[in-house]
Amino acid sequence: MNLDRPLAQDPYEKLPAVPSFSLTSTDLTDGEPMPQVHAQDGGNVSPQLSWSGFPAETKGFVVTCFDPDAPTPSGFWHWTVVDLSADVTSLGQGEGESDLMLPGAAFHLRNDGGAHAYAGAAPPEGDRAHRYYFAVHALDTETLELSEDDTPTTASFLGLFHTIARATLTATYQR
Repeated sequence: MNLDRPLAQDPYEKLPAVPSFSLTSTDLTDGEPMPQVHAQDGGNVSPQLSWSGFPAETKGFVVTCFDPDAPTPSGFWHWTVVDLSADVTSLGQGEGESDLMLPGAAFHLRNDGGAHAYAGAAPPEGDRAHRYYFAVHALDTETLELSEDDTPTTASFLGLFHTIARATLTATYQR
């Protein structure tokens, strides 16, 4: 199946510009295909992420993974972790499995597949490679005061008003 659609715009190009900082991974390389273990049909394991160089006034973080190339008008949210404290500068591989794996008060919002966890890459069979934007948003607040019933879109909207810097790493995946 070739859905013959144009590539979606980079979702962060639409937002007001903020300073950037460094986001790295021992599992992913920016611009390269992600290993199958991070896909739904290969293990569904969240990748390791580390970040540094964010502003000193950072009070908290939000971590997200978004696929703008999903065949929907609004893309697909694969992962949203909120209420990460400013002293947390990494998530280990697999920490997206459940809230029990996350540090401190951090918790997952429901992904677009319906789970409070990481949802691995799962583009339609035969579609071109999709882009998965992993982002860490440095915030000027410790919490966005969200509940587990709030959506990733709500977190992104509220986070927009508190984001003081952002780091992204984009991996691809094709089935």
